[in-house]
Amino acid sequence: MRKSPTSREKRGKEICIAGHVRKVNDHTFKIKSQSGNGFYDVKVTAKGTTCTCPDFVYHGGMCKHIIAARYYLEIETDAPTETATEKVRQTYTQEWDAYNAAQKIEINLFPELLKDLLIIIQEPEQTMGRPRILIREKLFCAIQKVYSQLSSRRAYSLFENATERGQIEHAPHFNAPSKLFNKEEMTPILQELVTLSALPVAGLETYFSVDSTGFRTTTFSAYNGEKHGQKKEHHWLKANMCAGVKTNIVASIAITHGDSNDSPQFGPLVRKTSEGFTINEISADMAYSSRNNMNIAASVGATPYIPYKRNAISRAGGSALWKKMFHYFQLNRDEFMDHYHKRSNIEATNAAIKRKFGETLKSKNPTAQVNELLAKIVAYNLTVVIHEMYENGIEPEFLRLSR
Repeated sequence: MRKSPTSREKRGKEICIAGHVRKVNDHTFKIKSQSGNGFYDVKVTAKGTTCTCPDFVYHGGMCKHIIAARYYLEIETDAPTETATEKVRQTYTQEWDAYNAAQKIEINLFPELLKDLLIIIQEPEQTMGRPRILIREKLFCAIQKVYSQLSSRRAYSLFENATERGQIEHAPHFNAPSKLFNKEEMTPILQELVTLSALPVAGLETYFSVDSTGFRTTTFSAYNGEKHGQKKEHHWLKANMCAGVKTNIVASIAITHGDSNDSPQFGPLVRKTSEGFTINEISADMAYSSRNNMNIAASVGATPYIPYKRNAISRAGGSALWKKMFHYFQLNRDEFMDHYHKRSNIEATNAAIKRKFGETLKSKNPTAQVNELLAKIVAYNLTVVIHEMYENGIEPEFLRLSR
């Protein structure tokens, strides 16, 4: 006895919701069998929709697999539409007056903002010996050197200029910035400076993206020479970042080895960002797709837009949000992808950092390489803040924000 249409429709929707529909092309779908391990082919033709399942072959009509395919794409008719739609590339306007004003004043404003940012650094107490140059002044010179992209000796004139302007009291030796980067205790300080330098735009950013990008070092990995066909290869460091999609500010960062996995960094980055920002949405590519990352996003009040891998299933597995977003991804693909594609802005962030400050790290010491990369991000964030001062009228007050 044939099942009623109501029963078929219910079963078809259940198949779709379970993620058992795979689109091959605009007219062909693979539907997983509910009674075995095989698949049935649903094809949409000018004469109607067909399926290779026994129910359709022997009885015809609308089998549950056809209903699942129709429900998947919300098809209104059996025949494919003849209407051709042209994709229009979305473009964004640039506030050129604000951009031009910020660019013209950036070199003058950068050291002033950097000086204000570094006030938060606590100096160690000195009880004996000659007065030392303050850590914040050495760090001022180190970050300014990274910003300028000059060599240590050529950057020394910048240190002298800063002394004349009252931004620092004493110009350190030209090698002082390099020696400072060699110290491991500078790493947490620079990481905190990255976070603090982003806070002035907290009122503008509620949508964030997580991604990673590589920076080449000047050191090389081990190799056996031409005899074994292996070539000399640079070591790479990976910058895992959580960045705002409106201003492209870097809210948090984690530096890892070039071969490290991306997904484990999602949690620390999102949690750190949530300390200073309200996160409404967080997007990331498929490499971050996991139930744990979904739960982390939910814990900070964010809706995650992370595409599912082809072999993913809807089973919650301890994450109700995983199941909810899986159904949303399957049944509202276009709407989901509209949110997800905000992630493209973090690619612009990566490109801007490398274009402005280079993708090669000049330091040779591993600790110095990490600190140099963090200094690049601090410098980049300050340039973003300068731009937002002119475009959105923000007034950075780093000392107040650090409290």
